[in-house]
Amino acid sequence: MRVPGCGDQSIVSIGSVVANDDDNDDDDDNDNDTDNRYDDYDTDKGVSAEVYYVRDGQINNYALNFIVPVPANKREISFTWQSLAGRPLPYSINVLTSDQTVLPRPSLNISQIGEIPTSVQTFSIGMKCSGVRAAEVDVTISIEVILNRALNNVTHLVFRRKKICLLAEEEQESNLDDPLLLETLVPPPTGLITLAVGSVLAFALVLILLVAAYCVRGSAKRQNHGQPMRTSSFQRLNTNPPCQSASYITPSVIAPIHNSLPRKLEPQQPEELHRRISELTVERCRVRLSNLLQEGTFGRVYRGTYNENQEVIVKTVAQHASQMQVSLLLQEGMSLYGASHPGILSVLGVSIEDHTTPFVLYPAANNARNLKMFLLDPSCARTITTIQIVQMCTHLSTALSHLHSHGVVHKDIATRNCVIDDQLRVKLSDSSLSRDLFPGDYNCLGDSENRPVKWMSLEALQQKQFSEASDSWSFGVLMWELCTSAKTPYAEVDPFEMEHYLRDGYRLAQPFNCPDELFTIMAYCWALLPNERPTFLQLHGCLSEFYAQITRYV
Repeated sequence: MRVPGCGDQSIVSIGSVVANDDDNDDDDDNDNDTDNRYDDYDTDKGVSAEVYYVRDGQINNYALNFIVPVPANKREISFTWQSLAGRPLPYSINVLTSDQTVLPRPSLNISQIGEIPTSVQTFSIGMKCSGVRAAEVDVTISIEVILNRALNNVTHLVFRRKKICLLAEEEQESNLDDPLLLETLVPPPTGLITLAVGSVLAFALVLILLVAAYCVRGSAKRQNHGQPMRTSSFQRLNTNPPCQSASYITPSVIAPIHNSLPRKLEPQQPEELHRRISELTVERCRVRLSNLLQEGTFGRVYRGTYNENQEVIVKTVAQHASQMQVSLLLQEGMSLYGASHPGILSVLGVSIEDHTTPFVLYPAANNARNLKMFLLDPSCARTITTIQIVQMCTHLSTALSHLHSHGVVHKDIATRNCVIDDQLRVKLSDSSLSRDLFPGDYNCLGDSENRPVKWMSLEALQQKQFSEASDSWSFGVLMWELCTSAKTPYAEVDPFEMEHYLRDGYRLAQPFNCPDELFTIMAYCWALLPNERPTFLQLHGCLSEFYAQITRYV
């Protein structure tokens, strides 16, 4: 792929081949200025056509969106790739299936994170069906290549396949249609005894397969009986003990040490709130508003300056806001009062000269903006890489560990309550005005209180108990948001059903392009029992180690 300003025009070549029934499946995928194509196949004539993925530095989006079928008798597809930049290029690769019961997670004969070689080499992806039932399973192969780390130049390609899976007995019959395979598996009989023994063995094999399929189906039915339907955005995890989906994180690495029980937080006392406001009071005339960043029903967020030279973010309310909304702005705006940490956006000042529309000020160097709005912006010039996501999570875990060491529980950790600057540095902020600015993220469950239901742990939902452990749960959802460009978690689930889903073990599914190691850390945050979730000190250690792993080759 040709990247403006990169210097290298032909960067990398990636391809695979799709063959006919007498050869391996392959299709040619290529990400560079050289031609990138796959060969379509015909069951009678073999290769019949070519489609270019990248040609003359231009990506053929139609080709990338084309879904290539993988026949039932093909259990492996091969890719060839080569770095044309004169040096190995860091990559990360992830392969996901739409139905892991039919097609378990495909296997790779290379590491998920490494370097693309400078010579032409081949790697393969194994696609072995379980045989539980017949189905067509969507397979997504995502490759992220870092072309130039200094310029934040990253190429992201997604290739799609459709694997045809058969029942175990159907697959056996399909394989027996191949005369070469049949001759290998069943040599010509040498007598009546051999024929009889072969028939008995074949009958026994078919019987075993039928019994196994029945047991698997029965088990699946028992698991799903009375349970919510699984969708593409969540899955059922073993949450006791926490899910382990990769070998990178083990129970010895994250040993639960939450010894304190969750506690119900009391609101700030009026005397303490007034003391904080008095210490942070600034003159309103020193604040200049420049442009409106966000607007809700009654809330407003502006960019402005304080004392003519300090850039600030200003939160305020409209004239028609009620006294309750004004009080909530001040109370939540003061929740991180006194927090001195580079990863925390603590309140800078407050003006209550106009009691109906108070100002709450926050420092806003380097064009800081709301993280969720940043992730949702389609015109954003930067592409967030896995390395940058891990770095953000690491910094936030340090900030939250600082808060917890001072006895402060955040209660509303999410991308909407973070800011990001031009250098992609993320800071945690309070939740003031979030209910008004992001109304879709909050729900009222009949108790007249808007809560971030889909970010909350089970004990917080059931009993309004918040602790360091419930913050760990929310932090796992925040990591999921970063990996999905701020998609809504559990989008298909009714908020009133969330308690039921979580209690039955359903959790958010692994996002596309999310390494197994990172998803394992998320899954640990979603352990059902509070004392089984990791602390932020442990999360920081695991994230730092994973960051060192993925930056080793860059």
